[in-house]
Amino acid sequence: MKILKLLRRLVRRLTGRELYSQLSDQVMNLELRLQKIETVLGRIENRQLRDREEKGYASQSLAEWEFQVFSQSGQDGIIQYLIRNVKVPNTKFIEFGVQNYREANTRFLLMNNNWSGLIMDGDESNIEAIRKDPIYWRHDLKADCCFITAENINKILHDRGFVGDIGLLSIDIDGNDYWVWQALEIVKPAIVICEYNSRLGDTEALVVPHQPDFCISKAHPSWLYYGASIQALCLLASRKGYAFLGCNAFGNDAFFVRRDLMTSKLCEVSPEMGFVSGKFLQARDDSGKLVRLSPQEEKGILSSLNFVRVS
Repeated sequence: MKILKLLRRLVRRLTGRELYSQLSDQVMNLELRLQKIETVLGRIENRQLRDREEKGYASQSLAEWEFQVFSQSGQDGIIQYLIRNVKVPNTKFIEFGVQNYREANTRFLLMNNNWSGLIMDGDESNIEAIRKDPIYWRHDLKADCCFITAENINKILHDRGFVGDIGLLSIDIDGNDYWVWQALEIVKPAIVICEYNSRLGDTEALVVPHQPDFCISKAHPSWLYYGASIQALCLLASRKGYAFLGCNAFGNDAFFVRRDLMTSKLCEVSPEMGFVSGKFLQARDDSGKLVRLSPQEEKGILSSLNFVRVS
């Protein structure tokens, strides 16, 4: 997809408006073909993993079911594994913090399994791009520009007709994820995927203080000050009736399933057992450039910041 973006820029620079329009259509057709190829490859990999499961293979980690089609890392495969083994009452999903939806947890679920969904992002240009994407009219997909907060989440979902049982909820807003999930009452997802801050470790239940207008780039120059620890999310999940199943190998998403919908193939794990420490770069210098800090340096920054301890 990055190659296609560069191709569009080059075509725009080298051609007139009419020729650019013609070539842009050709680039769009190429992009659609690539998406079809990616989807087919994802289906093949999913079928292989499903066959292994049907032969009795029992995994010890969610990471063993990973594959990536449109997700950031291996979430696509984990989601396919979960929907095979969870008593999903309703094939609807909600995902917020999707940017332009080119890389998202639910895109393969939409295209491969034909689920219906609501996606939201706080940037209007991202929503405009989604509505221009052929995926928007080929599937039952709603896309809205919303800045999600703990105060407005229930009203937003109610106004869009999403209430009661749904299949999956994916939360990735780089900040108030914990507080939004805590406030959420109007829907009861079978599966919840929530971003966690692995830099906070697996022993303490820490969350950034609730701020309706929280923005990771403004909260602290390091960009390390956001979200919640895995312990905090697991405590919240347990109060809401969810079991923690583990994290993806990349170390940024935690997976939870409603206990009343669990099956024998799924195993609840402790925060310490399911925790994965992310190795990806997150810290930034004062100019906003990504920098590689040692774990000790990151801990030094985090220890000077204010977190809420939850129970």
